[in-house]
Amino acid sequence: MKISKKDALLWFRFFAMLPEEEELLPRQQEILYATFAQIEAAVEHRDALLAAEIPGRQSLSDRTYFTGDPAKFPKGCRSCLLGTGLSAIRKTNKCNLNCKFCYYYGQIDRMPPVGEGMWEIGGTKFYARDLDLLLSIYPKPSGISYVYLEPFMEIEEYYPVIRKFHEAGIYQHMYTNGTLATEENLRALGEAGLDELRFDLAATHCSDKVIDAMATAKRFIPMVGIETPMSPEFEQEFLAKKDKILQSGIDFMNCAELHLNENNLPNFLGENLYLARQGYLSPIWSHEVTLRLQKLAATEGWDMVLHDCCNRTKFARDLNLRSKDGSFFGTSNYTCEFERIPYEAFLPILEDDSFAFLEEEPLPKGYRAGDIVL
Repeated sequence: MKISKKDALLWFRFFAMLPEEEELLPRQQEILYATFAQIEAAVEHRDALLAAEIPGRQSLSDRTYFTGDPAKFPKGCRSCLLGTGLSAIRKTNKCNLNCKFCYYYGQIDRMPPVGEGMWEIGGTKFYARDLDLLLSIYPKPSGISYVYLEPFMEIEEYYPVIRKFHEAGIYQHMYTNGTLATEENLRALGEAGLDELRFDLAATHCSDKVIDAMATAKRFIPMVGIETPMSPEFEQEFLAKKDKILQSGIDFMNCAELHLNENNLPNFLGENLYLARQGYLSPIWSHEVTLRLQKLAATEGWDMVLHDCCNRTKFARDLNLRSKDGSFFGTSNYTCEFERIPYEAFLPILEDDSFAFLEEEPLPKGYRAGDIVL
């Protein structure tokens, strides 16, 4: 069903007025999914035109795309997309910043603690003394990552655990906003055996202090890069500091397509949004920023990898991970993060005259306004 933008807008205005507990009927669901497909097709067409302008854009086994020297492609991402990682380790439930794009926006002060002296691995709580037991029973993952807010809030707790996994030969990477990084704790991380450190540079609006910390980190940690959600605001801030960032010696930038959940969606209402494969909800400008930066990097020959960590990449990631753990064919954890679709969030893109569907046709009988849609 190639629903027209006009008909889609009419129906979505109706859907947005429905009580939260009221579910759509089957034909209404067809209209819903037809609209999502039309928006997604138009977004993918726009992105394909931008991608075609990027010289030397490379594929990693058709699971993601990047520009730059393949030797600098982050090994944590290789583990995630090709290996048996990403095994997430949670410890710190606090952060010293409050970013509007954070998945935990508005909830940071209420994030549950993992537990005194404990680490959450695979959803199970461990003491550090349990790691030998864990390693003696489970096959070693190709990589692990330290996630869950800001680890530098208590970075000293991490050194012995990183050392233990390093001795076991497991690749490890960590995320940080960089504001609490010092030469001392960065050196300690390198000495403990951390393989890769990723800075969320958008969290500090490309602050000089964090850019300096990235350069310092590169002295002690083998791979250092940026991982941050792409936005027009970040694009401007990055380009204003481009020379200093490139001179820091970092290896890569993971250009994450921003995806929204119930916590951070209110900060982006009014933007043109789309639903990728009925899963992640994202502003259409996020992936476009990635493609523009990749084109610039390839054209100017930046000495770092720009990795297109978009929704398609995250879809491939989940398929890979589930295939490695013996799940049924086609199993994935990639899914929509909303219990109820926020219909009103799609009104701006349907009302935007500059955003056109690629192909339209009249609704069939039984689906038109005024018909009884069952």
